[in-house]
Amino acid sequence: MSFAEMVNDFISLFFPRCCWACDRALVKGEELICSSCMLELPQTAYHTDRENPLKVRLANRASIHYGLAFLKFTKSSRVQKVLHALKYKNHPEIGVMLGKVYGEKLKGAGLQQAFDCIIPVPLHAARFRKRGYNQSERFAEGLSLILEIPNQPSTLIRKTKTQTQTRKNKLRRWENVSDVFVLNRQYPVDGLRVLLVDDVVTTGATLEACIDVLRKEGCASVSIACIAEA
Repeated sequence: MSFAEMVNDFISLFFPRCCWACDRALVKGEELICSSCMLELPQTAYHTDRENPLKVRLANRASIHYGLAFLKFTKSSRVQKVLHALKYKNHPEIGVMLGKVYGEKLKGAGLQQAFDCIIPVPLHAARFRKRGYNQSERFAEGLSLILEIPNQPSTLIRKTKTQTQTRKNKLRRWENVSDVFVLNRQYPVDGLRVLLVDDVVTTGATLEACIDVLRKEGCASVSIACIAEA
């Protein structure tokens, strides 16, 4: 055992690292989320079903090639606790870790060659400065590392700071984001197969608005991947 490992083990006796999903102390070899929770988190397996519920749900409003979600989101669940830590407790590393785990699943399903680039849904600059990072970009970073596909976080720009979507109905969500995204001309998407990445999809209004921009700019196809589907 190295000296650094000995120091870490000693520190963990007094300041144990805890699982963000269940609050149980992590053991050696576990990272951020314990092994038990990683096995028990409700996964969708949408990467094994091309015509899955997420794709079907969005089909009438947006043309997507693949509709992918890692987890199912429900209120007061372990998934909600993990996402809350990612977004509001300054733990962007959770997003990277989840992206790497889901990337392995997509790679195992043969989707490594299905996309040319990964584009995360952007935050407005003011919100980015306040939080310090974009949680969707961190998830995209993890996917990119495993799938070996370029992550292009500057491709889309959110030109207007929108109100939170949490308490809005479907129509209000769409009105809130329908005209707030534009393409950064330094990153053309013409002819590209894009994997658009978000943290949580609820009504899909934000994704739909981004897809509309990408389609108008001539991309060959748009697929979506999110951490969780509500």
